[in-house]
Amino acid sequence: MTGLPDPDRGPWLLALHSSSDSLGVGLQRLGATQPERLERFPLGRSLSNGLFDCLETVLPADAWPRLGRLAVATGPGGFTGTRLTVVLARTLAQQLALPLDGISSFQLMARRLLAGPMPPSEAGPFWLLQELPRRGVVAGLYGADPDQPGGVAELEAPRLHRGRDALAPFPIHPAEVRLPEDVIQLLSFSAASAAAGQSAPWQPVLPLYPTSPVEALPC
Repeated sequence: MTGLPDPDRGPWLLALHSSSDSLGVGLQRLGATQPERLERFPLGRSLSNGLFDCLETVLPADAWPRLGRLAVATGPGGFTGTRLTVVLARTLAQQLALPLDGISSFQLMARRLLAGPMPPSEAGPFWLLQELPRRGVVAGLYGADPDQPGGVAELEAPRLHRGRDALAPFPIHPAEVRLPEDVIQLLSFSAASAAAGQSAPWQPVLPLYPTSPVEALPC
């Protein structure tokens, strides 16, 4: 998707995702069902320097007051990348008095998997799992729930486990970020929350750090 959006067609829903080595940005008109703009920026360690420039290529700063809602992936992901986009989203939400949806990157993967050719027997509950060398695994538990905005319930938020043996006997799928697909899921989650009338205050939206140095490895 190319070209700058018409700012007069707002209000806009803006989504930010940096739980991998790339920054994903999505823009969708509130009330619409399809994104207006999707971009993936392979910034790697240069995210801190390129974040604002990349965002302005999708929506220029002088059009930010036309935003109506924000969404951000809260991780798990790289410490710097996730923290920067969450801080940016919180700052914009505070300064522009906007609702902010914070959704874990694992929950976005879960919705993508449920929307795909997953066998009915594995529609939930199921684990999403990321292997961490010498640390254990980060895993979250998910299932379909049509009563939830987005249609997915996070039954157990992503956290550190010693290994696979510590997980309940449910199907396990690898936790893999895919952009821009997961940005589309983020936009869909936030649009569903807006349609449901959820207020989404910015204050509770924080990055997920399953491997925090102040927490010991679980027994």
